[in-house]
Amino acid sequence: MRSPFTRFFLCLALVASSLTAAASAAAPVEPWPAGAAPDEVGHRLAERFVQSPHGNVNRPPPKEIPYAEVCAWYGALRYAHATSNAALREKLIARFEPFFGPEANLIPPPVHVDRSVFGALPLELYRQTHDTRYRELGLRSADAQWAQPTARQREALPPALRATSDEALQQGLSWQTRFWIDDMYMITILQTQAYRATGDMRYLDRAANEAVAYLGRLQQPNGLFFHAPDVPFFWGRGDGWFAAGMSELLRSLPADHPQRGRILAGYRKMMASLLRYQAEDGMWRQLIDHPEAWPESSCTAMFTFAFVEGVKHGWLDAATYGPAARKGWLALVRHIDANGAVTDVCEGTNKKNDLQYYLHRDRVTGDLHGQAPVLWCAAAWLE
Repeated sequence: MRSPFTRFFLCLALVASSLTAAASAAAPVEPWPAGAAPDEVGHRLAERFVQSPHGNVNRPPPKEIPYAEVCAWYGALRYAHATSNAALREKLIARFEPFFGPEANLIPPPVHVDRSVFGALPLELYRQTHDTRYRELGLRSADAQWAQPTARQREALPPALRATSDEALQQGLSWQTRFWIDDMYMITILQTQAYRATGDMRYLDRAANEAVAYLGRLQQPNGLFFHAPDVPFFWGRGDGWFAAGMSELLRSLPADHPQRGRILAGYRKMMASLLRYQAEDGMWRQLIDHPEAWPESSCTAMFTFAFVEGVKHGWLDAATYGPAARKGWLALVRHIDANGAVTDVCEGTNKKNDLQYYLHRDRVTGDLHGQAPVLWCAAAWLE
C-alpha cells in the first residue's frame, strides 16, 4: 500500500507536475521547471539569510532578534537538515554562537508571544546538535509562556489585553494569550518545539489546548479566521500563521490525543476554503476574500506549506490538494528576484478594524516575513 507521500507525487505526475531529485525515487515524474526546484530555491534563500545582518529588511539594527528572523532561521535550519547540508548548518550554528556571549543582549525576554517565539530557534538547534545549552535556553521561553505573570508584567499589559490574559489563565491557557491570529504560530511552534526536544507531553497539551481555544474564538463558518475578534477581516498572512501553526502541531500530535480531532477538523475546514480562494496564477491575496486585493507572497507561502504538509501526511486528499500545492509553489518562484529576495510581501501589520488599512499595506521585497515561509516550503517538499 503506497504511503500518502508516494500517492502525492503520483498524483502530481498525472497533472504534469514534478518533484525534486531528492525525492524522485518516489515516482517517475518530470523535473521542475528551470529554477523552480525546491532544493535550488531553498539554497538561494538560505544563503541569502546567513549572509544578512540581524534584523529585517529596511529596518535599523535591532535591539533584540525580531520574530521574523527567528522564523527564517528556523526555516533555514529545517532546509539544511532536509538536504543534509552540513556546511549550511555550520554557518547557521555559528550565527547563533555569539548569543552565548557578546550578543546575549539580543535575546528577547519571553514576555510577549512575538518575543517568546525566539525559544523555538535554540530548540531546533538542540534537536540537530544535541547541545544542551540550546535546550536550556529554549525551554526558558517555553516555560515562561505558561508561568504566572509577575505583577509588573501584568500591569504592563493594556487594560483590554490584561482582561484577556486573566481570562486565559483561568482556562489554563498562556498568560500571553490575546486572541490575535498571529499567535497561533508564535505559541504553537514554541510549545511544539519544546515537546520535540523533550518528549514531555505537557508542552504539546499546551499547544493543543491553545489551538482549540483560538479555533473557537476566531474561525468563521467559511473556515477562515478573523485577525482578531474585533477585526473582521481575513488578512492573508494572519490566516497563514494559523495554517502553518496547525500544520506544525499536527505533525507532532499523536493520533489518540483528545484535541487532535478538533484541530484536524478546523485545519481541513480552512484548507477547503483556501482551495476555493486560490487565484488561477497560484497566489492568494492580501485579504483572502477580496478580489481587488493584491497578490501577497507570505500568505501564499504559508498556505502552500500547509497544503504540502497536509498531503504528505495524509490529512488532505492528494489528487485535490497536490496540484494546488504545486501551483502555489510555482507562483512563489515567480516572486523571487535574482538576489533570492521574495517580492510582494506585506509589511508588518497590526490589527485594525479598517478595510483600507489592509488593502493599502506596503509591499516589501526581501522582508523576512516572506523569506521564512518559502524556506519552510522548500524543506517540506524535500523532507
